[in-house]
Amino acid sequence: MNKRCAGLALGMGMLLLSGCSAWNQMVGTEEAVDYKSTVAGDPLSIPPDLTQANTDAHYRAPEGTATFSQYAQNQQAQQGRTAADRILPQAQGVSVMRDGDLRWLVVDKPAEEVYPKILDFWGEQGFTIHSQDPRAGLMETDWAENRAKIPEGWIRSALGSIIDTVFDSGERERFRTRVERVNGKTEVYISHQQMVETPTQDGSTFKWVFGKEDPGLNAAMLARLMVFLGTDVQKAHDMVAQAEKDSEQASITQMPDGQAAIALAEPFDRAWRRVGVAIDSAGFAVDDRDRSAGDYFIRYLDSDTGEKIEQQNFIGRLFGSKNTAEAAAYRIHVAGQGSGSIVTVLDQNGQVQNTDTARRIITVLSTHMKAK
Repeated sequence: MNKRCAGLALGMGMLLLSGCSAWNQMVGTEEAVDYKSTVAGDPLSIPPDLTQANTDAHYRAPEGTATFSQYAQNQQAQQGRTAADRILPQAQGVSVMRDGDLRWLVVDKPAEEVYPKILDFWGEQGFTIHSQDPRAGLMETDWAENRAKIPEGWIRSALGSIIDTVFDSGERERFRTRVERVNGKTEVYISHQQMVETPTQDGSTFKWVFGKEDPGLNAAMLARLMVFLGTDVQKAHDMVAQAEKDSEQASITQMPDGQAAIALAEPFDRAWRRVGVAIDSAGFAVDDRDRSAGDYFIRYLDSDTGEKIEQQNFIGRLFGSKNTAEAAAYRIHVAGQGSGSIVTVLDQNGQVQNTDTARRIITVLSTHMKAK
């Protein structure tokens, strides 16, 4: 009897402990985000052109010292710092900006310092990096499942990993982060794409289709990034939630029939930002960008239906296999025009395009701008 009671008590204890997270989510004290990447990868590494080895004391030559004794004194001074200085130092100069449903961070540090930290952040969130381009300031994760969306997650957690593979949320997300230098500071934008497992018309099987981007999820990830950078948890949530919403809404002017262009009733800075986020949300492959010239350099693989061919099939979409066809190079050009701006599509030589493909690119961008 005693053994039976002890076993029952142990089981109840496990259920109560595992249920704490679910309870916190129910009362709103914890975000329901728990990602598990669908792709296993090696630990994240810093790209060669953003090498941070010089910040590690093991690889840094002593500066301003001529003798070993002076070097030893400097090392002792470094070791004498308080724990508050060395463990999770409070971030300074991190603010949240907002334009409609779009939020982004402005960090008062150079991109060379911010970019590697964002790489570490995604690894901590349970993602592997699918691609990164430090020159363009872009990184994209692999598809991952939010395990927190699985029903009765606390029961599944209590039962352990033996039956963990039986449960599936039927949703996958991948995130894209864009980093820009603006006036000596670094702007950080986060967007995501979603895929949802949906039954076919005859109900005989399931297929994966693209879902709608959730601005709230982007904002939640921005808050988590702020915490990772050293901001207090409650302060990060308050800053993201209370970011002042710009009352001025962007409007898209209808262009003459046959013209592949978007007219925006807003100045260049806002138009550049809005186009960049639309490019991220649409999933265009970005090779580079030149803000001074107003150009985003993209690659686009067209089809007869006008839909962007991203991967060949379900396996390719989920795990990132490449297309056999080669995507063509284009520029998406943003130019100020009076008090507004105009967006056009150029070829790789800078010539304005009014082809069917250019019009389809404009249509995709326009759709994602309206979604904001």
